[in-house]
Amino acid sequence: MNGNDCKKPRKQVRVWCDGCYDMVHYGHANQLRQAKEMGDYLIVGVHTDAEIMKHKGPPVFNEKERYKMVRAIKWVDEVVEGAPYVTTLETLDKYDCDFCVHGDDITFDSEGLDTYRLVKTAGRYKECKRTAGVSTTDLVGRMLLVTKDHHQHSSDDTPNKEQASSIGCDSSTHSPWTGISQFLPTTQKIIQFAEGKEPKPGDRIVYVSGAFDLFHIGHVDFLEKVKALGDYLIVGLHSDQIVNQYHKSNYPIMNLHERVLSVLACKYVNEVVMGAPYTISEDLMDHFKVDLVCHGITRYENDSNGKDPFEVPKKRGKFKIVDSKNNLSTSDIVNRIVKNRYEYSVRNNEKEMKEIKAFEALKAAKSSPTIANDSNNNRDVAA
Repeated sequence: MNGNDCKKPRKQVRVWCDGCYDMVHYGHANQLRQAKEMGDYLIVGVHTDAEIMKHKGPPVFNEKERYKMVRAIKWVDEVVEGAPYVTTLETLDKYDCDFCVHGDDITFDSEGLDTYRLVKTAGRYKECKRTAGVSTTDLVGRMLLVTKDHHQHSSDDTPNKEQASSIGCDSSTHSPWTGISQFLPTTQKIIQFAEGKEPKPGDRIVYVSGAFDLFHIGHVDFLEKVKALGDYLIVGLHSDQIVNQYHKSNYPIMNLHERVLSVLACKYVNEVVMGAPYTISEDLMDHFKVDLVCHGITRYENDSNGKDPFEVPKKRGKFKIVDSKNNLSTSDIVNRIVKNRYEYSVRNNEKEMKEIKAFEALKAAKSSPTIANDSNNNRDVAA
């Protein structure tokens, strides 16, 4: 018997993640990216509306929207609909998963208990690094406060304590896990999210541009449609200044670098142009060898010179209006939040209070040598 006959095929490592995945953002995508790197096959469980309402409060998106959003993330292999809120060993075994992965923060059920306590105790839990600077709680806060401090070059509209208190949040007591913090973009993060592949010779290249703010199911449906019209999809993202010029108020809710990562995480997207021009020029089309420029059925504004921003592709016969059959807009999402302002404010406040309490307990545990050693030992087992 030779050495090759003794080799057994390596067992596929199956990884489980679960969550609400409400208002899916690049933080969720980064968690799933890290989880996929720990194994070969990633299964993501998504909770129902009823489960989220029971344990956390009203979700912004309904369960059907959230299921589809998670399926569109390029590192996800399979989605389990209606996953239980508390992660159990039975769930991991049912889907033949080796372990569960979650960020290095703590989530709680309706009784204030760690939702991952059972898999942690069994040693089938691993942590990944939480993405600083973003959370659903933070994004809801941006919409409720109507500020622009999240924009790339604006710091004049930072909420004061009075403004924060008016929606039930104390600006001085933000949770260290989901409170508002600064997102620091790096080239490494973009490389981690980017596909890094150039179009192959003969590929039909499709180009779309826009804000793609609060990346949502309407965007996903549109990008799925336009990707089907070609082989390689490039998305041009307008700068914060351009988006604000045309949409006013505190738009975009997410700044340019945040929007870049959110769009790059979509499995239909091959490349992103950061700070793309509003007007599609001949230079842009020639540089990227664009075969087709698409836009949705939503109305668009003329550029600062009063001209049609799609004049060039139209003249070349390379422009197409695409109806994704989904008319959801970023404004619709903001309206959902504003309409239920009180409920979301209470939800955010209660969530942060639980996290602050847990964080203080962890600090107290670390200050005690005996407890700290036990905690470190448990953490090693869990990781």
